[in-house]
Amino acid sequence: MTSDIDMNDRRDLCGTRCLVLGGGGFLGVNLCNALVTCGASVTALGRSLAWPNALNPRVAWTQGHLNDISALKEVVRGQDVVFHLASSSIPAISNQNPVADLEANVQVTVQLLDVCRGRDVGKLIFASSGGAVYGQPEALPIPESSPTDPVSAYGISKLTSEKYLALYRHLHGLDYQILRVANAYGQYQVPHRGQGVVATMISRALSGKPLEIWGTGDSIRDFVHVDDVVTAMIEACAYTGAYKIMNVGSGCGLSINQICRDLETVIARGPLVKTYKPSQRGDVPANILDTSLIQHELGWRPRVPWLTGLRRTVHWMAEAHQPRSRMVSRGERITRLNEERAMAFTIQQG
Repeated sequence: MTSDIDMNDRRDLCGTRCLVLGGGGFLGVNLCNALVTCGASVTALGRSLAWPNALNPRVAWTQGHLNDISALKEVVRGQDVVFHLASSSIPAISNQNPVADLEANVQVTVQLLDVCRGRDVGKLIFASSGGAVYGQPEALPIPESSPTDPVSAYGISKLTSEKYLALYRHLHGLDYQILRVANAYGQYQVPHRGQGVVATMISRALSGKPLEIWGTGDSIRDFVHVDDVVTAMIEACAYTGAYKIMNVGSGCGLSINQICRDLETVIARGPLVKTYKPSQRGDVPANILDTSLIQHELGWRPRVPWLTGLRRTVHWMAEAHQPRSRMVSRGERITRLNEERAMAFTIQQG
């Protein structure tokens, strides 16, 4: 399986000690594997691994929760870079229990910052949400200077966590970088968890189930491939400039209806059945991120075109979700796919 993560564009991370919180999830698995390929010494902390055998064997896996302060102190100590990707709520349903969302995200983030400031952490990189913190935008595409007016508890939690990062830098000198990530998609995304519209649609299409669309399907979102997100995160490690908040997205908008049409083309099984449901309260009609700042500051740009990324994701999910009756186990299939990606990285390094 090919990848647009080009190791030659990377700063040398050989020997850099990196901790990935939320390392068993979608973004975490992809980031851990890429960091290892860059030569970093990687530790991952997470509640569980979404995909068996997904992590490169050179990643030191620790099962745990950010609420476990003792475990957190143990893995954080002496890390050069800590990536905070952990999130315990789902944007679409966070408003149903804002207290739980606050405890699961803001409280654990503040606890993490307290741990980091006393344990020689070089830098903390926080995955915020470019789709949730801005709310209804004044103009498109949305720059980092746009007003933040989130319409979900999830967005408020992300924005509040950003403010605490700035506070801890002011009070304690803790270095940080915030990346406001658009709607990421790609390999290792788990469907059916209330987020990840691309993965959910692909899974339902491959299973012959109707595609569920909230509202008219005309809402527009910014979709960015996970390889591009991982590249931005790794490039942010060595950034020492003044801008602490950067958008990470494709800079282009796609409607949900357009995704359905493109999926029909890629899967080539004829028209897909669609079921339209009432729109969810708080949905904004459009969200497209302006990525000119990160392009200028980090030299980063999205490299995976939408249709290319969609084809790769369909191929990956078709392989990963083959029936269990096949002779090859799912774990072995995941391992094989990992080996294919690692070989692609090695070829690009050569």
